Amino acid sequence: MKLVEVIPALQTSKEVLEKSIQIISDWKKTVAVAKDTPGFIVNRVARPFYGESLRIYEEGLAEFATIDHSLKSLGGFRMGPFELMDFIGNDVNYTVTETVFAAFYFDPRYKPAFTQKRFAEAGYLGRKSGKGYYDYDENGRRVIQSDSEEPLNRDLAKQIFNRVLVMLINEAADALFLNIASAADIDNAMTKGVNYPKGLLAWADEKGIDWCVNKMDELYNEYHEDRYRCSPLLRKMKRENKTFF
Repeated sequence: MKLVEVIPALQTSKEVLEKSIQIISDWKKTVAVAKDTPGFIVNRVARPFYGESLRIYEEGLAEFATIDHSLKSLGGFRMGPFELMDFIGNDVNYTVTETVFAAFYFDPRYKPAFTQKRFAEAGYLGRKSGKGYYDYDENGRRVIQSDSEEPLNRDLAKQIFNRVLVMLINEAADALFLNIASAADIDNAMTKGVNYPKGLLAWADEKGIDWCVNKMDELYNEYHEDRYRCSPLLRKMKRENKTFF
């Protein structure tokens, strides 16, 4: 892995932090310095990639393959969320989500999904068990059913992609708002740590801060759940006509 997150504790001296960064940089690794909070950068900011995709499935809007295809074809993600959860293991990914949810005092943004809980309980862990959201052969290769892939509805794919993307951007913006890490370190963590095609804050600039705020407000107005609250930083940036970079 190209990324190393460095987490200074309250008692860590500036000299120790600087020496740690230098040593890791000498290893040709990308360093991202983060505040000591649950999930640090990657395991915090990436939660909507899984959680919002599971929510879309639970609402009956799309099946696993459609959601994965939408994010890969429109977003350029190397793996879809259900492919990635199968790769990680549903037992591991669910436990991380549950741990982050509890560590954030049950903030609804990090709420686990019953779907993943049931899959983990059933032993449908993904590649390592031969079955997860998809089926796998003894070599861990996905078994493709000839009738399982339907033509992609472009309007639905766009709706899925935009919803997951704006939730990811909102999470990244909130991490910056709460001084978890710098904008550069947040984007580096997501591109180097989990191979996102673009940094989320740079992606926000590309889509437009107005677009981000409006999309979050659309979701909140639809659901009236605190899960969809817009980051105060995005609202402030919209008012002041600012960008992240």
